[in-house]
Amino acid sequence: LNKIKELEAELETCKDKERRVEIEEEISKLRIRANAISFVDPVDLRYNNFSKKPAPISQAVVFFIMDVSASMTQEHKDLAKRFFMLLNLFVSRKYKRVECVFIRHHIQAKESTEDEFFNNRDNGGTIVSSAFKLAKEIIDDRYSPNEWNLYFAQASDGDNWDNDNEELLNILDKDILPVTQYFSYIQVGTKRHGYYNSGNLLQEYVKLEAVHENIVTKHIEHHSDIYPVFREIFKIRNKQ
Repeated sequence: LNKIKELEAELETCKDKERRVEIEEEISKLRIRANAISFVDPVDLRYNNFSKKPAPISQAVVFFIMDVSASMTQEHKDLAKRFFMLLNLFVSRKYKRVECVFIRHHIQAKESTEDEFFNNRDNGGTIVSSAFKLAKEIIDDRYSPNEWNLYFAQASDGDNWDNDNEELLNILDKDILPVTQYFSYIQVGTKRHGYYNSGNLLQEYVKLEAVHENIVTKHIEHHSDIYPVFREIFKIRNKQ
């Protein structure tokens, strides 16, 4: 926090444009790290050897995708936030510049601020493909895979309209996963009798895991599940 205050003080008086950009990027990284460490349980930094595909690019963008329909409770969102912040911390350690894109969705998808992403809630059903259609538009407009390393992190309670699953898998298979370094999906909530409260999107994503090495799916039910699941995901990733 002291370092952030020092940089903010320097930013107020700095007139050099390049230096201002450097300061702003450093402040952003420090805030991400501070938020992650304060929000997540103590982190074993031995797992900071996140392996990425070789690419001569020093910048990355992380797309955070979350269902904000009525079935997603605040507890679900808190589980998602803990996982998202931990992932972002690890990515930030590997790249000079990291940007975040927050996409919230129910029937329709919308790019939002971080505060809106975690705190707003909407009513209605869920069409997950809408989020990835928007993500593709944003990639085409702002984040060319030739210039950016792309990461995706998605959280949901498993709900989706049945007639949307085929379209969802198609856009992930054809448009998102081929240009993505790493895609993680966590399904939050209680599992009862083999099914989740609102649905089981997880079983649809398993089909993608069979043909794509850069996607991993897991279930998280309690706060205590988050770090063990995160460690397991990275072990899987580092063996590939």
